[in-house]
Amino acid sequence: MRGDERHQQAMFSVVSPEQRVPQDHPLRTIRHLVDAVLVERSPQFAALYAATGRPSIPPEQLLRALLLQVLYTVRSERQLMEQLDYNLLFRWFVGLNMDDPIWDPTTFSKNRQRLRGGDIARAFFERVVALARQRDFVSDDHFTVDATLLEAWAGLKGFRPKDHPPADPPDDPGNPTVDFHGERRSNATHQSTTDPEARLYRKGQGREAKLCYMGHVVMENRSGLAVQAQATPATGTAEPDTALALVEQLPRRPGRTLGADKAFDSADFVEALRDVEITPHVAQNTSRRRSAMDGRTTHHPGYAISQRARKRVEEIFGWLKTVGLMRKLRHRGTERVDWMFVFATAVYNLVRMRTLLTSAA
Repeated sequence: MRGDERHQQAMFSVVSPEQRVPQDHPLRTIRHLVDAVLVERSPQFAALYAATGRPSIPPEQLLRALLLQVLYTVRSERQLMEQLDYNLLFRWFVGLNMDDPIWDPTTFSKNRQRLRGGDIARAFFERVVALARQRDFVSDDHFTVDATLLEAWAGLKGFRPKDHPPADPPDDPGNPTVDFHGERRSNATHQSTTDPEARLYRKGQGREAKLCYMGHVVMENRSGLAVQAQATPATGTAEPDTALALVEQLPRRPGRTLGADKAFDSADFVEALRDVEITPHVAQNTSRRRSAMDGRTTHHPGYAISQRARKRVEEIFGWLKTVGLMRKLRHRGTERVDWMFVFATAVYNLVRMRTLLTSAA
């Protein structure tokens, strides 16, 4: 017999979100890894809050919600709160019951500012790497370093001379007419009025210049996990200088190698790596008259292996830009950009670890 459609809403429900999520859902493994990380960070969370006053939103729930925002490419906190209101999977992952109220988007932003002040993203990233090292996913011998451009949340119309007097009121405040063609502009003489810390940068000859930051990653070559991450202003020397600073934080042991592309093929960078007892496996820049890499290294079989493995770092950048909200930044200022870049890289590691755990099962 055909059943009739009924529109009466049930007054009570005995089914929890835990029962609705399939046991083989990919987020279950990630949730298990995240919970293990957050338990270790609990004392650090406690130091960010006062001992008295109203109870706050649990920082563990804030970080899980932010992780979902990166993982599912949710562009804004307002959209994230909408998803959290009706998406049962999101509620389960964050730790909210069916009748728990969601947060106001501004409240979410303010609490995230507290987490940024406590450098929680860096601590979260380091704990994820430590968890991967405990599961023997991380190599302490062979690494790759690279950087990518992150387009700033600022337009070229706002890139004005630093000593220029205030301009006349625009004809259209939302999209003013600005004619800067034929004007010589550089970071030394101009600055963005929207994001003063963003820098004008050109990726290569014949490419357009954009206001950018630069995201740096050090990848271990065994599993393709990021072990160091940092975002900096896009300056001409940021790439090798930041790479050296990140490499110096790696565990010291003999036999370490570091792969890199031809942008790092300079005598200063190669010698700096050898000074800290790291064998440089830098790709040779054939456009130069003489490469800093000589036959002592390039003829070694390990050099060819590093050149193949170093290309996997592009998978990290590809995921961060297509999924992790890093193609067009949503925050301004180096501190905020670095916080989100480091956190998004930690989320990538969690996704990668989930794949490794599944393949090993």
